[in-house]
Amino acid sequence: MSALRKISVQREDFDVGQETRALASGDANIGAVVAFVGLCRDEGGRLAALEIEHFPDMAEAEIAGVADEALRRWPLAGLTVIHRTGVIKAGEQIVLAATASSHRQAAFEAAEMLMDFLKTRAPFWKRAIRADGVAEDWVEAKRADDDAAARWKA
Repeated sequence: MSALRKISVQREDFDVGQETRALASGDANIGAVVAFVGLCRDEGGRLAALEIEHFPDMAEAEIAGVADEALRRWPLAGLTVIHRTGVIKAGEQIVLAATASSHRQAAFEAAEMLMDFLKTRAPFWKRAIRADGVAEDWVEAKRADDDAAARWKA
C-alpha cells in the first residue's frame, strides 16, 4: 500500500480531528499520528490578524517536494499538509502538518521537518494587521528558521 499524501493550500479553516482520522483510517499498522497546528498569535493584544499570500502553483509544488522528501526519509503511512492563506484572525489555525507511521519517532521527526521546510522553502508571505487596523510591512525571513531547516540537510 502506498503512503497517503494530502496537500492543500486554502482559505477555509480545517478540522484537525477529521484530518488525523482520515490519515489513520484503513491502516491498522499505524501506531502514531503526529499533528502540528500553527495558530495566529495576538502578540499580547497588539495583533488582530495575519495576512498570508502565496504564488499558487509554486507553493503547492514546493510543499509537494517537501512532502515527497519526508516520505523518502521516514517510513510513513501518510502525511497531510494544509496551509491557509488570506486574512487569518488571532487565535485561528494557519497550518497543519500531520504524519502517520508505525512508530512515534518517525512521525515526530517527519512532522518537524515538514514545518521547518515550510517556514523556509514554501513561497508564502505574511504581514501583521495590528489591532488598530494598520497593516505592517511583509515579514522578513528569520535566521532561526533557516538554522532549524539546515539540520535536516545532513
